[in-house]
Amino acid sequence: MTETPNQDAELDARGLMCPEPVMMLHNRIADVPVGGVLRVVATDPSTTRDIPRFCQFLNHELMRQEERGEEYLFWIRRGA
Repeated sequence: MTETPNQDAELDARGLMCPEPVMMLHNRIADVPVGGVLRVVATDPSTTRDIPRFCQFLNHELMRQEERGEEYLFWIRRGA
């Protein structure tokens, strides 16, 4: 297992269903400085599709994505 990236902020979206995790991510990433890292924890399997698309569309870097049991974790570096 590789080391997880350092993070500047976290978004806990556990228990929320689509589209709430991505809506919350859209608001929360604005609080992170450009180049900063936001860690997202979610339980909705659709986030494994939606969050990478969100990052690609808005030019954020999805640094890492993993599944731990029933949780999905994402490390996102905020783009400009």
